[in-house]
Amino acid sequence: MKRFTSKLFTLLASSTLLLSPLSQAKQTELTLMLDWFVNPNHGPIVIAQERGLFEAQGLKVNIQEPADPSVPAKLVAANKIDLAVSYQPTLTIDVAAGLPLIRSGTLISTPLNTLMVIDNGKINSVADLKGKKVGIAIAGNEEATIGTMLRFSGLKFSDVEIINVGWALSSSVASGKVDAIWGGLRNFETNQLALEGFKAKAFFPEEHGVPAYDELVFVANANSYDAEALKRFNSAIELATQYIVNHPEQAWKEFVAYNPDTLDNELNRRAWEDTLTRFALRPAAVDRQRYDNYAQFMFENKIINSVPNSAKYLPTF
Repeated sequence: MKRFTSKLFTLLASSTLLLSPLSQAKQTELTLMLDWFVNPNHGPIVIAQERGLFEAQGLKVNIQEPADPSVPAKLVAANKIDLAVSYQPTLTIDVAAGLPLIRSGTLISTPLNTLMVIDNGKINSVADLKGKKVGIAIAGNEEATIGTMLRFSGLKFSDVEIINVGWALSSSVASGKVDAIWGGLRNFETNQLALEGFKAKAFFPEEHGVPAYDELVFVANANSYDAEALKRFNSAIELATQYIVNHPEQAWKEFVAYNPDTLDNELNRRAWEDTLTRFALRPAAVDRQRYDNYAQFMFENKIINSVPNSAKYLPTF
């Protein structure tokens, strides 16, 4: 009976897509550049593509992976592409610097970054990091984030030694080269360490004085965005997210089918499960106060020179 019901559901869904007036009309083409190579963080995008949800909304979405992760938002600002996956903190920095960008939707609505250590009983709180080495991947704003977490726990930024370990975050903390890492993602590095035989302990910035923020957002050009197309794009992402949450196992199979050679592995499987609760259930919804709070935090920590007007870069659709 379950198998019959599942097949019936699939047939009805396919019929709905075929009969959709939007899918029959001339499609609007959008180029979307990801922030990184395809991974479980991009689940709703892949599922929307694989299940024809973009097409049902009258969209043809060309998904691209960046050769350089630092350029997608800049390409949007230069009108070279239509959409990019970026980060709320990065968007705030870009807008404060004068780039013509807007947030058009949210992909992952919670922070993923952590301050991570090996759970071996030696470091049980952020306060235990006094006199320890903290590894980072990219130097820049660590004093604001790590510094805030340390102050929240009664320490000063000068109480730790910051070491740039590049992208070798997991191996650096596992080998003991550093005592902690900043930038280890709670859905990836935790699982990567576990697969290598290490149990990780993560300290979450939003629980240690850093305002909460959206980890991944979609950005569009402030001067040339197509509001109607973005509204339909968000609708497709929302439907894809609903499907993932309701059918995580089936959605996983459809996700890895996008590129089995790179996606179908144990790390991605574990990351998929840990990311399910992080996807934005309402991609179009936005909390301006939350963005203002984080922008104020960045201003107070001298990451940006002025607080951008959220009304200008957070339109509603």
